Amino acid sequence: MLPWTRAPRTPRARRTLAALLLAVAALATPTATATAATPTVAAATSRGWNDYSCKPSAAHPRPVVLVHGTFGNSVDNWLVLAPYLVNRGYCVYSLDYGQLPGVPFFNGLGPIDKSAGQLATFVDRVLAATGAPEADIVGHSQGGMMPNYYLKFLGGAAKVNALVGLAPDNHGTTLLGLTKLLPYFPGAEDLLNANTPALADQIAGSPFITRLNAGGDTVPGVRYTVIATRYDEVVTPYRSQYLDGPNVRNVLLQDLCPVDLSEHVSIGTVDRIAYHEVANALDPAHATPTTCASAIG
Repeated sequence: MLPWTRAPRTPRARRTLAALLLAVAALATPTATATAATPTVAAATSRGWNDYSCKPSAAHPRPVVLVHGTFGNSVDNWLVLAPYLVNRGYCVYSLDYGQLPGVPFFNGLGPIDKSAGQLATFVDRVLAATGAPEADIVGHSQGGMMPNYYLKFLGGAAKVNALVGLAPDNHGTTLLGLTKLLPYFPGAEDLLNANTPALADQIAGSPFITRLNAGGDTVPGVRYTVIATRYDEVVTPYRSQYLDGPNVRNVLLQDLCPVDLSEHVSIGTVDRIAYHEVANALDPAHATPTTCASAIG
């Protein structure tokens, strides 16, 4: 049972939630032809990333694994950031995870603990191909949070040097309170659990989030960076993204550039100011100040 609570019956919010539930229901229809095992275009090399012949340099000795968000995939989420990092000399890789049978293109929907297992397998593949002892991980939204499960429960701490989260829902999300309306829609909770387990897992206070954060947010030996935006409309409140522990740096994008209006999607997909801070997190010894001018860097 998920921890839904009651909230005022605001018509606009109810219509928004109804639209969300219709979209979720559509994912369960049998009209799609792809399966969870169907290869995607992301398996191919894209603009220089996912190149398994790439060997890390002395300047950038660790490969970077990019982890997309909910409803994302390993290409579309990274059309800007992956080339940005490749052009700076990194070996960059991205994976698809959390596929549901009969649902093409939209990933990150399956149970998050299972998705973390897919990440573990992918990191092993990347390390074997590159010969590197450790990788760095950069994730957006669920992709910034899910690797924490890998680090804490699946042995990832021994294989990962740094985790950088762009708008990660590290402590779940209230979705601006929309989930509080679910008691007014009989069967809605069961629909979310049955058709999109990852959405249910990401609700603040869910059994998954509770287990993930039990015993502390971090594990020893890993450097953590969280990059958040105050205009995030999905992971709310935005401060819930921050981690507490040693080797943690929590960054608010508007502290670096007050006029940056990026919200949840754009901070992970197009914001070069955020990406400059990603580059700093990957190579802190050569970090340079992140400002509004970073947008053209």
